Amino acid sequence: QVQPVESGGGLVQPGGSLRLSCAASTIVFSRVTMGWYRQAPGKQRELVARIPSGGTTEYADSVKGRFTISRDNAKSTVYLQMNSLKPEDTAVYYCNTELRSLPWGQGTQVTVSS
Repeated sequence: QVQPVESGGGLVQPGGSLRLSCAASTIVFSRVTMGWYRQAPGKQRELVARIPSGGTTEYADSVKGRFTISRDNAKSTVYLQMNSLKPEDTAVYYCNTELRSLPWGQGTQVTVSS
């Protein structure tokens, strides 16, 4: 399996927005549930959003109403639109399948700070 490639992170002020992208060129992309994960310094990696191949998206309580996950199966890409960012959203963001079956990519750093 090929590791995903995440992009779109950066430094943003509180209340700002970012859109993350993740290209995951697994041949079964269109059939698997994908997720966005994040890991803050000193904390465990956590799932923040998941999107089935068809069906309802789900979000961690901490990001509900602010983050939106979407996917483009034709491009084997999953996105995370992040609005109303808070300092506690600062982390390295990764994508993977729901079962974490792909090798972890490099991730993309998101820093929310004034």
